[in-house]
Amino acid sequence: MDIRHCYCVIMAGGSGTRFWPVSRVAQPKQFLDVADTGKTFIRQTYERFRKIVPQDNIIIVTADRYRELMIEQIPELKPENLLTEPYNRNTAPCIAYATYTLLQRDKDAHMVVTPSDHIIDNDEMFAETITNAFDYVNENDVLMTLGVVPTRPDSNYGYIQAYGGSKAYKSGTPLPVKTFTEKPDKDLAKVFIGTGEFLWNAGIFLWKAETIRMEMEKYLPEVTGQFTGWDAALSTKIEREFIARAYTGCLNISIDYGVMEKTDRAWIYPVRFGWQDVGTWESLYNYIPKDNLGNAVSAGKTLVENTTDVLVVEPGKKKLIAIKGLEDYIVIDTDDVLVICPKDDKKFKDFISGIAMPEYEKYR
Repeated sequence: MDIRHCYCVIMAGGSGTRFWPVSRVAQPKQFLDVADTGKTFIRQTYERFRKIVPQDNIIIVTADRYRELMIEQIPELKPENLLTEPYNRNTAPCIAYATYTLLQRDKDAHMVVTPSDHIIDNDEMFAETITNAFDYVNENDVLMTLGVVPTRPDSNYGYIQAYGGSKAYKSGTPLPVKTFTEKPDKDLAKVFIGTGEFLWNAGIFLWKAETIRMEMEKYLPEVTGQFTGWDAALSTKIEREFIARAYTGCLNISIDYGVMEKTDRAWIYPVRFGWQDVGTWESLYNYIPKDNLGNAVSAGKTLVENTTDVLVVEPGKKKLIAIKGLEDYIVIDTDDVLVICPKDDKKFKDFISGIAMPEYEKYR
């Protein structure tokens, strides 16, 4: 298809609380090199898609408070391609904002929508996959999501079952979606893995802008109703005023719940490139290389004894980290906060809920 009509929308507005204390409200994970790759998440994502679509066709959606951070990290981004949200309302309003904006500019726009915190191990294969998916949605009015062949029963990901099952996945062609399951518990995830019929929902979507507009207006009128009739204000001097009003009335809802689980246009493209959604410390542990005792270390000097399956992160790499007798824990040490907690994401989330208390405000 004509690459001039291909756009990338990067969603980068989250506060990254599950990576606390490295990620803070003032500088969340998308602006950090949490995975120790040498580049921040947002920089990696931008450069990855710059090789697939025209640079001027990359749109980034972030929070108002991160406007200056984004300009600092992606200085070459055109000002009109930086969309900022007054409030975090999840992915459906974010996608609606980007969709109506693109349709004001290009009625034939095709979109790939992606989070900003994914790690891709094979950029060449990834680019080929996105190009092929663009070709497919150009010819078919479907809402495409990428599905990754799972390597473990991970309860942090959504799972998708397509018609045709595991045999059809090997064909490497898009398939209609049969079922969605959002973040099952580990026991159910093990069942899914055992059947071989489920893929991880990568949260990367492709569609025509006009197709997703129609489906959102059908299934999420509570969101699209905030835009329709006023969308001509986008890309004008009154855009900020309009968006503040629109977001005040928007539901807080994901595109998965709001549209993908309801539409009859949901398709999945089984993919084989290496993929990691690094959204939590546990997911980072799964990504970082480990020693023969299952310990994953991103720190300077360490002294570790009688310790297994532990994640150790010390971004400054200035200290000696000495650990003995831990199993299945995370140890995160920053300049002003030390966290020692079971590695399980739910336990960590419950534990750090206390930082919302007024006496811990300065550490948030």
